[in-house]
This record gives sequence, structure tokens and C-alpha cells, in this order.
Amino acid sequence: MGKRLLLVNPVNPRRIGLTVNPSSRFQPLGLGIVAALTPGDWEVEIVDENFVSFEYREADLVGLTAFTATITRAYEIASLYRERDIPTVLGGIHASMLPEEALQYVDTVVTGEAESVWAKVIADFKAGKMQRIYLGEWLDLKGMPKPRRDLFHPAYMFGSIQSARGCPMDCEFCSVTAFNGRRYRQRPVEEVLDELETIPQEMVFFVDDNLIGYGKRAEERAIALFKGMIERGIKKDWFCQASMNFADNEEVLEYASKSGCRMVFLGVEAEAIDALQEVNKKLNLRIGVDTYEEVFRRINRHGIAVLGAFIYGMDSDTPEALRHRTDYILNSGVDVMQITYLTPLPGTRLFSKLRDEERPLYTNFPADWDHYDMAEVTFKPLLMEPQELADAISESIRRLYNRQSIWRKFTKTWRATQSLTTAMWAYSSNISYRNVALGSENSNYKKDKMNI
Repeated sequence: MGKRLLLVNPVNPRRIGLTVNPSSRFQPLGLGIVAALTPGDWEVEIVDENFVSFEYREADLVGLTAFTATITRAYEIASLYRERDIPTVLGGIHASMLPEEALQYVDTVVTGEAESVWAKVIADFKAGKMQRIYLGEWLDLKGMPKPRRDLFHPAYMFGSIQSARGCPMDCEFCSVTAFNGRRYRQRPVEEVLDELETIPQEMVFFVDDNLIGYGKRAEERAIALFKGMIERGIKKDWFCQASMNFADNEEVLEYASKSGCRMVFLGVEAEAIDALQEVNKKLNLRIGVDTYEEVFRRINRHGIAVLGAFIYGMDSDTPEALRHRTDYILNSGVDVMQITYLTPLPGTRLFSKLRDEERPLYTNFPADWDHYDMAEVTFKPLLMEPQELADAISESIRRLYNRQSIWRKFTKTWRATQSLTTAMWAYSSNISYRNVALGSENSNYKKDKMNI
């Protein structure tokens, strides 16, 4: 008889976040890849709390993944199996940054990328000698296994795919470099295209931290990917994450658009040079804040919307500076507006700095990791009180996500892109962010104040 592997994607039931929207829930690719690497004589199931609350199921081995904001939920679920002496394995970015913490709540931790060690995990399980820690390595991505998409919940609106890993930028608030390394590793274009053809959803999210990459070779590779989608007749509407260099090459924009790109997420972060310097946002500083609008226009001219992500709470921020940031967002060429609190996540230089300065507000770990979801003040700002920062965010939310602001952005996008489809993508995304704001337990505004 084969063994039964249960894989769990936890969601913190106390912190709604983007899971409030069906359109902003994304498939757990890591669990799908682990499932694909598991021997064929095993029965594998993925329990995905994006859609169903976890209930106890029989299993021989339990694997979980988690971000920082969902780690306490992962520990809760693991405890149900540990008390029955069923082995539990935890991976993902939080456990990779804090394995010693995780080992207090699970039997085994896989750090980093699991592809290099999962076969050994299974072999050691069968031999009854599982290790406490398995150190995943950064492998070449050629031949990367395709995830078991048949195990993903069928209600996902977007299919997800990854074509590259790693980032050389090393921003102060980001843990991607610690998890995936500074070397930008890319999958062969043909392998990405082969996987795209297996995705049933009509809409796709490229989960790469930067789809366009860095340098001329990366640009040429992106163009080859987009051309390949066109030549194979892969008809998907898609969006991705990228840096401001997405607009450097007109050919990149042309073929991204022709292959179905509707929206690109850009980490704008701030319109102020001192704020960008604080978080080591080198690429934005090199491009220059004065050229942001030209970047947005270039992207829009190809029928693609810009999702601009902004951060509130840098050490140079004051209530007045944040009102200025909100003014900038409203008047800028950004089509979709995302604002988050600067949040110190484990594995980042920001976390180490604020911890050393004794500035975090929540330190009762692991219970307090629930607060670290980018929707709450988690440390003492330098130039204002925590409540002042919270009030500034609440004021910004009212201004950004009221009915009039969202409508103005919709008409701006339609006019700038000449695409109703793209404008509807942008409008729906702004509605999604509004829903997140309305669902936040920490917002001190009321629905009627937002005029919606």
C-alpha cells in the first residue's frame, strides 16, 4: 500500500488580507511542485485554506508552507498531527529564515528551495530517520518540475507560473534575496511555454519577482518568451511583477502586449529620493523619480496598465510627507494603487535593524507574527507616533479608494491605454484593494466615510 501525503496551504483566519477577493488568491505553486516530486505510489492531497478551512484528515506525512503572516496557523495545524506522532514538515520563506523557531512546532524544516532535497526527505521518511533540517540549494532551473495542477482548487481565477528566481537588487525590506539568492536564474523559454500550454485558466500570473530581469540578455529572453506565446497561439491575458526597467525596451513592451499582458506590478515604493535611499531601492534611484511618469506613459501606450506599489512608514516619513505621497499617487499615471505599511520581515536587513534598535511593537513570537501582514503598524516610526502613521494610512485609504478616485483612475486608464479590457482589469484591481482595506481589522475608518 502506498503512503498518503497531505500538503497544507494555511491562511490566517484572523487576518483577511488579499484572500478576501477571489481574484487575488493565487495557487500554491511550491506545494504543487512538492507533489510532483513525490513518488507515484503515494496518494497526495492539497488542502488549500484559500477556499476551505482545514479539517483533520488522515495522513502518513504532512507538509506545510507559510509566509510570516500565516505561520501561526501553520503551527496550529501541525500540532494536530504532532500530538498523534504523525511527522510534519514545514517549508516556505518564514521557516527558512527562522528554522529554530519552526522546529519548536514541527518535526522537520526544509529551508530554501525544496527541489534539491525532497527526494531525500521521502527516502528518509521511508527509512524512519528523518532529519530535523534539510538545506535546500539554489539549483539551475532547467528541467524544473511542473506543479501538479490537478491538485489545485478549481476555483482559482488565475493560473500561476514561475519562469525565473532570484534578485540582485537586495532592497532593505525584501527577503527574496535571502530565500532565492542574488543570482537571477531563468528557466529555458521552451519549458515555460510547454507549461503555459497546460494551464487551463484564461488568465495567468507570472509569479517571478521580476519577469523582465536585468540586462540585455534578460530582455532578449523576455522577448523570446512573449514571441513564443504568440507563435504557439497561447491566448492568455496575463500580468506580472517587474522593475521600472520594464519600460526600457520598446520591443519588450510591444511583444508583452501582443502576447496578452494586461498589467504589470511595479515596486515604485516612494516619490521621494530620501525614502528610496533608506530602503536601498537602487534601480528606482538610477532611473530617477522625475522619469517615473514617462515610464508609466510608455507602458500605457502599449495597452498595459501599471499597478504601482507604494510603501508608507520610512524613517523620513511624516504625516505631511505621506499626504504628499497620496497626492502623488492620485495625480500620477499609476492605474492601480497599492499602499502598504513598511513591515520588517524575518530575513531582511530592515528586521535586523529595527530589532537592534528595539523599535518593534510586537515581539511575543510566534503569536505576534499575525501582525506582520503589511496592513498594520508593527514598529515605532522615527518622526511620528505609531497612531499618527495608522491615521495617515486611514486617511490615504479614504482618499485613494473612494468611488470618485477609482472612477477617475478607470477613465484615465481607458484613455491612456485605448483598451477597455485593460481599463476593466485596472478597475477590478482597485476594487480588490478597496475590499482589502474595508476588511482590515486595523483600519479606523468606516465604510460610509468612503462614499461607497
